[in-house]
Amino acid sequence: MSFLHSEFLYYMLPLIFILFGLLLTQKESHATFFSDEVIQKLRVSSNTLTLKARNALFMLIAVLMTIALAGPVIKDGKIEIKAKSADIMIALDISDSMLAEDVYPNRLKLAKQKALELLRLAPNERIGVIAFAKNSYLVSPLSFDHEAVAFLLKKLDTNSITEQGTDLMSMLQVVDKSIKKDSKKYLLILSDGGDKKNFSKEITFAKEKDIAVFVLGVGTPQGAPIKLEDGEFIKQNGKIIVSKLNDKIADLATKTGAVYIQGVNSDADVKAMLSEIERHSKKKELKSEEIEKYIPLFYYPLGLALLLLLIATSSMSKRVKVEVPGLFILGLLLFNSSSSYAGLLDFMHLDEAKKAYTQKNYAKSAEIYDAYAKKANHNESYYNAGNALYKQKKYKESIKNYEKATFSDKISRAKNFANMGNAYAKIADEKSLKKAIESYEKSLKLHEDKDTRENLEAVKKALKKKEQKKQQQQKNKNQKNKDNKKNKDNKNQKNKQNQKNQQNQKNKQDSQDKKAFKGSKKKDQNNEQRKSKKPSEEEKKQQKQQADKNKQKDKKKQEAQKKKEAAEKKQKKDKKKPASGSAAKAAKMKNKMSDAEEAKWLKALNNNQNTYLYRLNQSSKKKENSNEKPW
Repeated sequence: MSFLHSEFLYYMLPLIFILFGLLLTQKESHATFFSDEVIQKLRVSSNTLTLKARNALFMLIAVLMTIALAGPVIKDGKIEIKAKSADIMIALDISDSMLAEDVYPNRLKLAKQKALELLRLAPNERIGVIAFAKNSYLVSPLSFDHEAVAFLLKKLDTNSITEQGTDLMSMLQVVDKSIKKDSKKYLLILSDGGDKKNFSKEITFAKEKDIAVFVLGVGTPQGAPIKLEDGEFIKQNGKIIVSKLNDKIADLATKTGAVYIQGVNSDADVKAMLSEIERHSKKKELKSEEIEKYIPLFYYPLGLALLLLLIATSSMSKRVKVEVPGLFILGLLLFNSSSSYAGLLDFMHLDEAKKAYTQKNYAKSAEIYDAYAKKANHNESYYNAGNALYKQKKYKESIKNYEKATFSDKISRAKNFANMGNAYAKIADEKSLKKAIESYEKSLKLHEDKDTRENLEAVKKALKKKEQKKQQQQKNKNQKNKDNKKNKDNKNQKNKQNQKNQQNQKNKQDSQDKKAFKGSKKKDQNNEQRKSKKPSEEEKKQQKQQADKNKQKDKKKQEAQKKKEAAEKKQKKDKKKPASGSAAKAAKMKNKMSDAEEAKWLKALNNNQNTYLYRLNQSSKKKENSNEKPW
């Protein structure tokens, strides 16, 4: 017999012997006051063990448990263990065509998820990773450390390689160099196939180098445009390129003795591909080792220690046996009275709440779940109450219940965060949408879910639209204020211009009045000079002629006056023709006109003009323009 962990014997047994040695050699406290004869007379006989006997049992129990910890075993020969693996190299296409979104979320992200799923499903296989586009690079050599391989795989994106394109030949050359030449090589390609139609060179190379090429096609035959990070699509000759799944890459798989599978959104394709790889592969022996086989004996000393513990504890006095558990239970009741838990019949209430929820009586269900959750501090009841309130469209109250529900397992916490995100999304204001995105992201960190991922993308789009609408409203408001300010400035400028025009018109009129007044004054002076002189015969004759002319003028004036009155009556009847204000001015100027001016004025009246304005200068002839606007 030997011990697997003999260190327990070396370090623990000496301490146990020292401790219990002190306890066994120590006298009882009353022995210092009474002799042994007196104690024997005063002691009441009972069936219990003495203190020293009980301590001796406890020491023996401690020794037996230490021996059990040391792991006593009996050798039972040797066995040989062999480590075998079918080495699998994963080749991931990271060219720009893998950014096409004909699969969710896009080809590259879906391919990485499938590679990670393969790592999870094949824990006993050595797996490596190659990234390729125009050139190929070894990301991770073949390794059993799947966590490290997964870490490197997650960091890959289209910016990892500068030269874009899809060159499968360079990738096959990297595979050949990274795996030993004397072994069968198994390669899994995750790609959309690129644009090449003839893979004869690659097939020939794979056969020469003994590479079995398994292909998992990522994409759809319908294809999709390639959207870059800046939001623009890749164009060629001014036209947007549509990248499609190249099914010709299936020849590379089938003609090298492997399998081609077109990818789907679930993990069924990865499971099918792994089973095909395992069926075709011949696992090679990586390492063999002989190990000792033992028969364990630890349960013998452990069982004996438990039996002795039962004897030592059951031999206590009746008083100790009854009162110690009583005090212990009383302490539990006192210290735990604040956190009271469910009663024996509470399951009936929960069943009633569940039935009410099924019958769409959400108000009753929420009431029962909420009351039970507050009473028992039950996380699942808070969660169910939140769901019932959500169904009643009481989203803010449901969020409070979701926040109180704290689960230990990741999946339940992920569901709780997802439902909280749904409630925030239903409130639909900008702040709530941001909270919804935060809840969805917490849920996806704990557990990846397709519906939650789709809800996250939808809420992000809704938030983006709200922000754009808000920006447009602010822009419209600023433009409106700008237009109002511009109109106000134009109005003020127009008023100033009108005032200026009125002032110029007034100054012009005053100038004309002043000029007319000077002419009449000069005429009066000439008449006074003529009166002061004695008229001669010739002058008398001229005066007579002038008198005749004046009579004729007076006659013409009377006729003009009649025509004027007739014109005024006509203007009153015709409302469409606006009355001119120059008649009043002409009346005022009547007594201030010179003879020449008066003649011109009469001539204008005789020509049946519709206006009472007159010109002092000669009017120039103008050509009529039929296209001229009336204003």
